Amino acid sequence: IHVAESGGGLVQAGGSLRLSCVTSGFTFSSYPMAWFRRAPGKEREWVSHTDRDGIAAYYADSVKGRFTISRDNVRNTLFLQMNSLKPEDTAVYYCARFVGRTPANYGSWGQGTQVTVSS
Repeated sequence: IHVAESGGGLVQAGGSLRLSCVTSGFTFSSYPMAWFRRAPGKEREWVSHTDRDGIAAYYADSVKGRFTISRDNVRNTLFLQMNSLKPEDTAVYYCARFVGRTPANYGSWGQGTQVTVSS
């Protein structure tokens, strides 16, 4: 299984970013997918996940109404559209094949993509 996150960067509060996660090594369309993040000095936390078809989506309360998860099962790619960004969204963002909201359920992670939101 290989995932490659991209799209992070430095943005001012209130701005937007769109993260991408290109995957390989497994049948992408057969699995729900998730985004996690780890802020400086904090534990990794679940952000959002979506079902295999991208129809059902679930969000942490902290991002609900601002972030949108989506996927392209033809291109084996997961997305996270992040709007109205806040400084507290600053973190490294990771995608993963979803096996639960608890980070301890996951054996390994990709390199992630850094999102920095300035106030």
